[in-house]
Amino acid sequence: MDALGVVVNPIAGMGGRVGLKGTDGKLTEARERGAEPRAPERARDALTTFSRHAPDIPVYTAAGIMGEFAARDAGLEPRVVYDPRDEPERVGKSVDTPPDPTVDPADAETTAADTRRAVRALLEAGVDLVLFVGGDGTAVDVAGVLEEQEQAQAQAQEQEQAQAQEQEQEQTPMLGVPAGVKIYSSVFAVTPRDAGRIAAEFDRVESREVNDIDEDAYRAGEVRSELKAVVPVPVAPDVQSSKQLSSGSVDALAAGFAREVEPGRTYVFGPGGTVGEIESELGIEPSPLGVDVWRAGSTDSEVEGDGDTDGHLLASDAAEADILDVLELPATVVVSPIGGQGVIFGRGNHQLSPAVLERADDIVVVADEEKLAEIATLRVDTDDEAVNEELRGWQRVRTGRFTTRLVKVV
Repeated sequence: MDALGVVVNPIAGMGGRVGLKGTDGKLTEARERGAEPRAPERARDALTTFSRHAPDIPVYTAAGIMGEFAARDAGLEPRVVYDPRDEPERVGKSVDTPPDPTVDPADAETTAADTRRAVRALLEAGVDLVLFVGGDGTAVDVAGVLEEQEQAQAQAQEQEQAQAQEQEQEQTPMLGVPAGVKIYSSVFAVTPRDAGRIAAEFDRVESREVNDIDEDAYRAGEVRSELKAVVPVPVAPDVQSSKQLSSGSVDALAAGFAREVEPGRTYVFGPGGTVGEIESELGIEPSPLGVDVWRAGSTDSEVEGDGDTDGHLLASDAAEADILDVLELPATVVVSPIGGQGVIFGRGNHQLSPAVLERADDIVVVADEEKLAEIATLRVDTDDEAVNEELRGWQRVRTGRFTTRLVKVV
């Protein structure tokens, strides 16, 4: 590889910890809830790893928070090929007017259109890989520009009467650094550091799917996934497969778990159908894609008021702050790995933040046998590497009423 292109969606993932299940159309509300950007830090982590493995490969990027800052923080000297402050709709100036030096690029409000413009500029600069930082929505924007490139090449090819197959192989590949709430596409590395290493070392690509889901439906607890594009992606074990949207029966698992709840213990139930079955067995109305906090009642008394028969629902569809407000020891976090990915923290459950995990004194991982059979290892990708390290090792996964399996967390 002769040149790397980098583009960062600075608002990606901001809706996660505050319980919005996405940032599309919800940026103002996310900020009002106290959301903070996470994409720039994850971009820096990826580029720090990249710089260690490929220190001599030039990096092209967009100005400010769209990549330049992260690259400089990683010790690189990036070549800026796009500046969002150039766009006339921001300050009513012509395209030929240079950026206003009095405007801090960190304050520039960026949009999906900026992402697409930045990717076009990277392609014009001749990069060999587009490393993007965001979620599925950002992946769709990047893939759209790559498909434009392919169509333009095909048109030029027709004029030159070249062979279609040879030209098709020239489409620039893309690789995602996971930073968004929605990570359903198979174009993402598992962690930012994996992304940096893969970008530096890959030698071949294969076609992968870009998927996106309807965020309004997602917030309502329904997953509607749609194939948006098929693009070339670097081949490596640390590039995830597409997230599976269904799992097998977990009735026995749920029944066994419900029989063993500890009186007075607080349970933080993560998203997903498997954990939702456990909640239903306990008489709780689950938030299918959210986090619920429930405290088990005593063995000889019943706490009234929230529809559950032997406990008290403390928070439903909770944000990180809501969880921390009601979390008291003893406390157990209950999660299920993402099918096809094996990630237990850092995908679709950003509310279960490092602060939440550090406060809880127990973590239970549950999964049906069919799902677990497709996962070689479990993975963690929180924003705190110290917490990630604490979580790594062997984890007992409950797979049935009486059965468990030991699976390594990496």
